[in-house]
Amino acid sequence: MNPMLSVFGMGGGELLVVLCALLILFGAKKIPEFAKGMGQGIKEFKKATREVSDEINNAMDDRTPPPPAAKAIPAATVANDSATSAPQATPKA
Repeated sequence: MNPMLSVFGMGGGELLVVLCALLILFGAKKIPEFAKGMGQGIKEFKKATREVSDEINNAMDDRTPPPPAAKAIPAATVANDSATSAPQATPKA
């Protein structure tokens, strides 16, 4: 069987019957509107999947190493610095 005539496992005659049934049920004006809506829906779906794929790829590529941790200043150094910078009180005699 020719693969071009087989869509969803249906042959040419079956497709013709389905198309005639659609024409009878929906009318000649509704079928193009339906096809246009389907095309736009597929286009939006592909766009959304492409955006999600791009976002995932960008997240994988943009792996930046975490920033280096700030150096811890020993508490004794901080205490010594504040003690030397504070004004010294002079005892009253």
